[in-house]
Amino acid sequence: MSKDQQNKDNGPNSLDKQRAAQFSRVYLLLLLLLTSILFFNLIKFFLVTILLAAVFTALFYPLYEKFLKIFRNNRSASAILCCLALLLGLMIPVYIIADLVSGEAIDLYKTAEPKISEIINKGDEGFLGTIKNYPIVKQFNLDTIDWQSSLQDIAKNMANIIGKVINKTFKGTFQVLTDLFITLFIMFYFFRDGDKLINRIKYLSPLDDRHEEVLMQRFISVSRATIKGTLLIGLAQGTLGGLTLWIFGVASPILWGSVMVILSIIPLVGGWLVLYPAAIIQLILGNTWQGISIMIVAAVVISNVDTLLRPRLVGRDAGMHDLLIFFSTIGGISLFGIMGFIIGPVIAVFFLTILDIYSIEFGATLDIAQDSSSRVEKIKKGKS
Repeated sequence: MSKDQQNKDNGPNSLDKQRAAQFSRVYLLLLLLLTSILFFNLIKFFLVTILLAAVFTALFYPLYEKFLKIFRNNRSASAILCCLALLLGLMIPVYIIADLVSGEAIDLYKTAEPKISEIINKGDEGFLGTIKNYPIVKQFNLDTIDWQSSLQDIAKNMANIIGKVINKTFKGTFQVLTDLFITLFIMFYFFRDGDKLINRIKYLSPLDDRHEEVLMQRFISVSRATIKGTLLIGLAQGTLGGLTLWIFGVASPILWGSVMVILSIIPLVGGWLVLYPAAIIQLILGNTWQGISIMIVAAVVISNVDTLLRPRLVGRDAGMHDLLIFFSTIGGISLFGIMGFIIGPVIAVFFLTILDIYSIEFGATLDIAQDSSSRVEKIKKGKS
């Protein structure tokens, strides 16, 4: 009897068992990939809220730990109270500010509409004639523009714009409230079971423990930097800008201050987009010292708030260059909406951390490749 016949009679050999085990693993990985794709499609609607919940959980975890001490390690009670504290801390100020802003927006519309109508009716005998007589207007041939018809178009479209804004605001408010409650619901479980989830992820991850720790620390640092830094800068610029407009008699300072807070979230952009036009309008209206004062405050104070605070509060903790923070913030907002100013930098810092891990793991190979390329360059230079 031959050896092959004996092997068949004795059952599968070690090579067959190895092939079967490899096939089983490949099959398992394919199943894992397929189910992962299906699961991602299942939860992608909640992806933004999950990321936000993770960011805010990392930021406010010290508060949760304080509640744990007070309630003798009662995780559920501590998580509920932490979420309630965050809800009240967010909802009350937002509600008050939204009420003030909506009131000022309506007052601004009611005030602006009759003024625009008055300017249109007076024509060149009133404010339009004054503008056309300015030397700078004549120098750039702006006096040839039909300002009267332009203002008429603005007046006609203003009501439609206000109506659309109010409609979208109500829809956006409902969406924000829904996302807020979903985020808090997820945060409750992240607070209560977060350490178990992290340990499970670490166990399933094939990365080295030190690399996993780096990822976790970078995630926490960029979350802290983005939220604390960006919001503090926005609030500082918006508050100072709103106070400046209020001091110099510009209407609706709370409304424009809120706009400046939103603009200040974006790096390299800020309150100057509101303050400089406000200053120019004051100069055109004849309020010379008010316009000049607003310009000085915008140039000296408001711009330096961003220059001084952003590198210290955002760039240092996030470990990213200002330009990369700018790109990740703008890209995050375009992909994920207003909350993208948090998610964008988080994704960017994850990418940079993975690059750092890659350079550590493959450092020897990269050094060899670099040395080889240097030798080739030297040979080429020697031949030339």
